[in-house]
Amino acid sequence: MIELEKWLPGLEPEWVWMLQVFAVVLATALASFVVRRLLVKLIKRLDRKQTRWDDVVFDAIQPPVAWVVWLVGLDLAVDIVYAQTQTAIFSYSDQVRDVGILLCITWFLLRLTRGAETELTRDPDEVDVHTAEAIGKLVRLAIIITAALVVLQTLGFSIAGVLAMGGVGGIAVGFAAKDLLANFFGGLIVYLDRPFTVGDWIRSPDRNIEGTVEKIGWRVTAIRDFQSRPLYVPNSVFTTIIVENPSRMNNRRIYETIGVRYSDLTSMEKIVAEVSAMLRAHEEIDPEKTLMVNFNEFADSSVDFFVYCFTRTTQWAVYHQVKQDVLLRISRIIEDHHAEIAFPTTTVHLADPIPQPNS
Repeated sequence: MIELEKWLPGLEPEWVWMLQVFAVVLATALASFVVRRLLVKLIKRLDRKQTRWDDVVFDAIQPPVAWVVWLVGLDLAVDIVYAQTQTAIFSYSDQVRDVGILLCITWFLLRLTRGAETELTRDPDEVDVHTAEAIGKLVRLAIIITAALVVLQTLGFSIAGVLAMGGVGGIAVGFAAKDLLANFFGGLIVYLDRPFTVGDWIRSPDRNIEGTVEKIGWRVTAIRDFQSRPLYVPNSVFTTIIVENPSRMNNRRIYETIGVRYSDLTSMEKIVAEVSAMLRAHEEIDPEKTLMVNFNEFADSSVDFFVYCFTRTTQWAVYHQVKQDVLLRISRIIEDHHAEIAFPTTTVHLADPIPQPNS
């Protein structure tokens, strides 16, 4: 400690320790300023490098380090005050310092986790954004729980007792909040398995659920249906139902049955062959997928052939434009062969009149 009596002889004792406190606080302020300036200069120098991870670390550490300097300096100042006044409240300064340093470390780790998450999701094509967000939330939760236990240990509480009470309380809370926990783990499964992501169009044949995913939370998933109504589905539901994700289709299917009149049966073979050739040459039909055009049924009012093919596009609106174009081309092919598309008709045959005997 600074011995001001040697430098300022004759100074009253009250002024001696007050000047010591002032000197410690002033030195702490200067140290905090120097540390901040050094970190700023170091960050500017690191900005010239291509890697961003060093920037993430120093951006995360800058505010907590300044607070640590102040905590250590103020603790020294409080020790001087306590040595002179013996005030009981100042006896807890060491514990306050330790807890403050632990909180600063926790703050640094949380900022580092957030920065790493932002850096990893900078290119969404390489890393799944929602998985990174889920892992980041779990890491931050683990950091907070660990920090809370260490702080309790620092304050003199027994962690074993806290964990024992937490175990008993956890059982009670588990029974009381089983639905909440089921939704939490359901959300975790959605994040890890990734059956869908934000922006996907999903539907379930088991439930009346269909729409675009807007948000995946820890308790519910927000879905906007095609009437622009919001649906809030508990995450636990997704562990028990079948979920279709049409957004991840590679192609869309065209499957239509078309009938012509019985009187046009002789043109069926040519019509089928020309429709098949048209589809194979169509710029929006994928020829590498299954493509079939075949006569398959003698129906009540028509002879039918079916068209089975896949479009290149998966967009709903574009798909219907392609399908419309295909159907119109098929109708023109039928007309070119002087045939007609059949519609339900009924033919009534009248029997010859019964001859009447000569009277």
